[in-house]
Amino acid sequence: MDLRKVNVIISREYLTKVRKKSFLLTTFLGPVFFAALCILPSVIMFMAEDKGKRVGVVDESGIVMPYMTDNEQVSYIDYSGEPADTLKSRYFDLDLDALVLISELDTAARTVSVSAYSQKPLSVDMKEAISGNVNNAVEEYRLASYDIKGLKKILEEVRVDIPVSTYTMDDSGQEKITSSEVYMIISLVLSVIIYMFIAMFSAMVMQSVIEEKSTRVVEVLISSVNSLELMFGKIIGVAAVALTQFFLWIVLTAVIVLGLSPFIGMDTITASATMQGDQMTQMAEGLGVDSSMMDAAGMTSGAEMLSVSADSELSTIMATLAGLNYGEILLSFIIYFVLGYLLYASLFAAIGSAVENEADTQQLQMPVTIPLLLAFFIAFYAFKAPDSQVVFWGSIIPFTSPIVMLARIPFGVPFWELALSIGLLLVTFVVMAYVSAKIYKVGILMYGKKTTFKDLYKWLKQK
Repeated sequence: MDLRKVNVIISREYLTKVRKKSFLLTTFLGPVFFAALCILPSVIMFMAEDKGKRVGVVDESGIVMPYMTDNEQVSYIDYSGEPADTLKSRYFDLDLDALVLISELDTAARTVSVSAYSQKPLSVDMKEAISGNVNNAVEEYRLASYDIKGLKKILEEVRVDIPVSTYTMDDSGQEKITSSEVYMIISLVLSVIIYMFIAMFSAMVMQSVIEEKSTRVVEVLISSVNSLELMFGKIIGVAAVALTQFFLWIVLTAVIVLGLSPFIGMDTITASATMQGDQMTQMAEGLGVDSSMMDAAGMTSGAEMLSVSADSELSTIMATLAGLNYGEILLSFIIYFVLGYLLYASLFAAIGSAVENEADTQQLQMPVTIPLLLAFFIAFYAFKAPDSQVVFWGSIIPFTSPIVMLARIPFGVPFWELALSIGLLLVTFVVMAYVSAKIYKVGILMYGKKTTFKDLYKWLKQK
C-alpha cells in the first residue's frame, strides 16, 4: 500500500467534508445546541406548566374536598351535592377544564374511587395533582380511623430518609468522597456521545462510497490508486473530520457556557441541571428500571441530586467532579472512538461498495447495526451494575466494547481489562478490515445486480 497515495485520498476526503456548508453548520450550531441543553430545560419546564385551569369537584365521600387547595396552576370549584349526570350535561356551559367525581367512602376498604371527565385528555401534571390531593385525604382519614392520639406526628417522627455518604479508597488507603449519581450521568453521556459519533461517521463513509460509485467517480479514482488505498484513505479522512468536529464542539461549547454564565447566573444553571437529573430518572423508569433498582444504584431524583439548598450534597458533587480523572476519560474516549469507528467504518465501507443506492443497504446493514444497538442498550444499564457479567463481557467483546467500556470507565476499570478490551478491539479491526477490503475490491466496480450475502461470501473467497 502506497502511503503517499493514501495521504492524497485522506486530504481529499478531509478537505471535501470540512468545506461543505453542512459541516460548518453542524460544527458551529452543535455547541449552541449543547449549551442550550444546560439552560433550556428549566425555561421549557416553566413555560409548559398548566396555569389558570378550572376543575369542578363532586365529592360524595365528604373527606376529599378540603384537601383540594387552589394554586396558580389550578382552582377547584365545589359542586358537591349536585347530581353528576346534570353536571356532565352542563359541562361546556360551566367553562370547566375537567370535572372530577369522587365516589362515596368505602368504609370497609377505607378508600374512594375517582373519575375525571374533560374535553381533551388531562395533562400528566393535572392528573398527578388531583391524585395527590385525593391520596392525602384518604391517608388522613385512615390515620384518624385508628383513633390513636398524635399518630400522624408519631409517623412523621418515625419516618426517616438517611443519606448514605460514599467514599472510595485507593491502594494506599486514602479516602475520597464520591457521588454515584455523578458517575451515572457521566456514564450515560459518554455512551450516548460515542454511539452517536460511531454510527453517524461510519454511515458517512458508506454514503460517500455509494455516492462515488453511483456517479462513476470511483472508476476514475481506481485508475490512480488501488481499492485498499482508496478505502483506508476514505475511512481515515472521515475520522479526521470527526475528531476535528469533536474538539471544536468541546472548545466552542465551553466558551459559550462560560461566556453566558455571568449573565444567566448559577441558580438558573443549577435549576436546569436539577431538571435534567429528573429527566434522567424518568427516562430510566421508562426503560423499566423501577424505584427500588434506582435506589440500589444510588440514583435519586434531580431535586435530591443537585439541590443548591443541600450544601453537603452539592459539595459531594463538586468533590466528585474535581476528583475525576479527566485525562483517562478523554484518552479512553479517543482510543475507543478511533478503534470503534475504524471497525464499523470498514464494515460500512464494504456495505457501501456492494450496493448502488442507499435503499439497497437495509438487508446488509442489519448484522452490523444490531451489535451497535445492543452495545447502546447494555451501556444504558451499566451504571446499575458496572461489574456484572453482561456489562463486563459487553465491554470486552470488540463489537460492543467501544460503547460499553466507556460507560464503565467512570466507575473504575482495572488496567488489565482495559488492555484486553483494547487489544481485542485492535485485532478485530485488523481482521475485519482485511475482510472488508476484499469485499470492497470486488464490489466497488460491480454494477447492475442486487448484492446478497451469498455474493459477499463468493467475493471473500476470491484471491
